[in-house]
Amino acid sequence: MNHVSRRRILPREEARRLLSRRHRRRRSTGLALVAALASLAGMTDAIGFLWVGHFLSFMSGNTTQFAIAIGNGDAAGAVLLAGVLLSYVAGNACGIVVMWMLGRRQSVLLALISGLLMLAALWPGEERAGAAMLLAVVSMGLVNAAVERVEGHSFGITYVTGALSRFGRGAGRWMIGDRSGVSWTLELVPFAGMLAGATVGATLGLAHGRTAILMPAAFAGGLALVSLAIPQAWRRLYQAPVARVVRVRVSA
Repeated sequence: MNHVSRRRILPREEARRLLSRRHRRRRSTGLALVAALASLAGMTDAIGFLWVGHFLSFMSGNTTQFAIAIGNGDAAGAVLLAGVLLSYVAGNACGIVVMWMLGRRQSVLLALISGLLMLAALWPGEERAGAAMLLAVVSMGLVNAAVERVEGHSFGITYVTGALSRFGRGAGRWMIGDRSGVSWTLELVPFAGMLAGATVGATLGLAHGRTAILMPAAFAGGLALVSLAIPQAWRRLYQAPVARVVRVRVSA
């Protein structure tokens, strides 16, 4: 006896429209998350620079400052900035590991970022500002692991120099007649987010000093809650795939 499926079969055009609508929603959600994360980084960076005179997420500037400290024979400054650079790299690495271990849950990573920023803001004693700063730097490294790509387009959340470079090169190709794509315009998303966040952070930092870091801590916590509403299938697509190395044992 033939069983007729009761499931409604969508016409091809209607199914295509539904897939296209879902694709646009997934893309817009990812871009909104990129902008929010870049805003978080910009806010923290501005507060940190006003607080200690060093960047918390902009490592190009810190690399230049590191070189200047070496050139001036400033051993203490060079050691501190070396610690900043290493902490940032460690944060990026740990972010990937945390996301892999926890099933790519941005909410857990953002909650961890919120906790580290809160600890940095409330760390006792201004004489220990270096330790508090390194905690904030680690958190900014972690931010980059929250979203690595949207619909195949890679983003560096705290790397605005690269975003502006890619945007400029894309604009140059467009000027000479290359109309193969306009994905380069997406580079303005993290730039605009970081600019907006840094503006807010500068205002807060001037008014409240180091305790202003409580604001990005709260913002990260809010993003952690919001990210719970993102479908798991979408969250996985916002991460770069991890290549597994398969070891084959060859018997003698």
